Amino acid sequence: MKSRVMDVALLLLLLLVALGSAASAFGAPRRYSPDWPSLDSRPLPGWFDQAKVGVFVHWGVFSVPAWGSEWFWWRWKGQGAAEYVRFMSDRYPPGFSYADFGPQFTARLFDPEAWADLFQASGAKYVVLTAKHHEGFTNWPSPVSWNWNSKDVGPHRDLVGELGTAIRKRNIRYGLYHSLFEWFHPLYLLDKKNGFKTQHFVTAKTMPELYDLVNRYKPDLIWSDGDWESPDTYWNSTDFLSWLYNDSPVKDEVVVNDRWGVNCSCRHGGYYNCEDRFKPSSLPDHKWEMCSTIDKRSWGYRRNMMMSDVADEAEIISELVQTVSLGGNYLLNIGPTKDGLIVPIFQERLLAVGKWLSISGEAVYASTPWRVQSEKNASVWYTSKGSVVYAIFLHWPENGILNLQSPKTTSSAQITMLGIQKDLKWSTNPHDGLIIYLPQLPPSALPVEFAWTVKMTGVE
Repeated sequence: MKSRVMDVALLLLLLLVALGSAASAFGAPRRYSPDWPSLDSRPLPGWFDQAKVGVFVHWGVFSVPAWGSEWFWWRWKGQGAAEYVRFMSDRYPPGFSYADFGPQFTARLFDPEAWADLFQASGAKYVVLTAKHHEGFTNWPSPVSWNWNSKDVGPHRDLVGELGTAIRKRNIRYGLYHSLFEWFHPLYLLDKKNGFKTQHFVTAKTMPELYDLVNRYKPDLIWSDGDWESPDTYWNSTDFLSWLYNDSPVKDEVVVNDRWGVNCSCRHGGYYNCEDRFKPSSLPDHKWEMCSTIDKRSWGYRRNMMMSDVADEAEIISELVQTVSLGGNYLLNIGPTKDGLIVPIFQERLLAVGKWLSISGEAVYASTPWRVQSEKNASVWYTSKGSVVYAIFLHWPENGILNLQSPKTTSSAQITMLGIQKDLKWSTNPHDGLIIYLPQLPPSALPVEFAWTVKMTGVE
């Protein structure tokens, strides 16, 4: 009898092993454990690298004072900066608190369909909205942010939900920015006082909000921030990411960045931000994103913005080109007003990017870095798609002749310019390399106003 039981047990064991092997052969989903070696091994979902261009939106109660930057509350009360203290004393009555700005964040003129149309016209393939910045105000009815969310105070609307619906109608990916910490939340300050040995804030606020955002809105991207004061073990970051990758409703498509605790930036997570406006000097070996802002001095809208603070069209497109050439994504930020308007200068810049991409997008979307990223003079940048190589030149040569040292032509070489139908004439010589004779056209007849693209096949 005993022998029979052992035989049955052995048979069951072999059956389980066989089932496991079959599941593996049929591509059973891999499970990620809550540690960085496992989480970092997850392949980045392909849509993100193909998208290349996104729009970042910083919007919150900081859009009400709209002065200085989105860090207004911290500069005023955390640092006690003299100019912020003076700004408040000159314009508001004694005793006026930051919370008193909340009801003035009305979003009265917010039209999510109009925003989504603008973002689509900008050529963006994904949009990232601040669900919650460091002030703690949530742009959705968070169940753990009582009376400090967009449903209870101010707009009395679910801003995250409304914009998400409009964005997805246009087949644009939707991401959510979320700050792990909050400057003045009592539970966070208590944990900080305790040297982050307690996790009152994490269990009562941060993690419930992240799980709620994922389950409720199913974002394609989570743009984490506010991590720099405490380690990832305090935030329970690896537990959250393990759930996100294994069991969440977006486990197969979701993308995250690298801001999940002290020393995570540029080391752990999905793609790397490293730092705001990150610009690597050479091709990184890991997918990255550059976030930049049209107003060079603030991410949120501010009334004291000067024209000299606004990046011009050529500056933005040049930054985009260099970023994509080095394998990155470009996330361009705008800050709407408290009413929910995107001011004309921001609209103009976004539309200029869209106009350029309507001609040059072939060299951007779904492109990959070429074997050489730029010419030595850094005014020509390369991308590629399969056997096709694109050279994007930022300055039109005075003599109408473009010299490229890097491409080596073959007998089948063919060269065109995006936006112009005819083939371009070219020649080579040992000193100047590839010589391309550009179209002899007046500037108004050229397909774009700056950053022109030459398409080359049959080059190595």
